[in-house]
Amino acid sequence: MDNKINEIRRKISTLRADMSLVEASIRDQVNRDLDCSEASYRLMAMRAEVTELIGRWKAAGGGERLPTVRERLSRSFADRAVATGKPAPDNSDKGRPRPGQSNARV
Repeated sequence: MDNKINEIRRKISTLRADMSLVEASIRDQVNRDLDCSEASYRLMAMRAEVTELIGRWKAAGGGERLPTVRERLSRSFADRAVATGKPAPDNSDKGRPRPGQSNARV
């Protein structure tokens, strides 16, 4: 039974990711003043499929709360290590020429 629940959750996750791509394409089409009806119909079909999958997931015994897309994205960003930049330059030698350089003005 857990296998079936996990399979349904994977399908839901995949659909949600696809839905975010379709939503982005709809926004792009709207911004360029193009017809987005085909993508909108596809998105509505995906939403109906997710609703049906959630019903099957609950019927199969899935009980924990499913995270929203925003929660999943914020969680995945929080799990990543913080990128460190270059170390700050040491300003103790500020004003002195480095080896191989002179103070001569050209």
